[in-house]
Amino acid sequence: QVQLVESGGGLVQAGGSLRLSCAASGRASSSITKAWFRQAPGKEREFVAAIRRSPEMTYYRDSVNGRFAIFSDDDKDTVFLAMNTLKPEDSGLYFCAESGVWGQQDLVERPSIYSHWGRGTQVTVSS
Repeated sequence: QVQLVESGGGLVQAGGSLRLSCAASGRASSSITKAWFRQAPGKEREFVAAIRRSPEMTYYRDSVNGRFAIFSDDDKDTVFLAMNTLKPEDSGLYFCAESGVWGQQDLVERPSIYSHWGRGTQVTVSS
């Protein structure tokens, strides 16, 4: 069973930066897509960014495009989310996820296509 473990969350002031990591372990995964989602208290889980393996391709939600960057280290089976110019509305519990599916962005944004999830790392951005 693939296990995903997130790290790198924390408390940061608005305008600051954080880099999240998600390390995979366990049996070999057939994942094509690795993604980050987030969930704020009382809100639904929402898509943040996704990356596809070779050929590499990425998607971002509009509100983070240009501020966040998703990238992966396949040798370490780790995916990262570099977050810059953070805003209070970026606060939430950030989850990484893996899927054997890739497609148009409206498909990749759906939590239902992801078969493996981490437990999350908390990001809090103070104003």
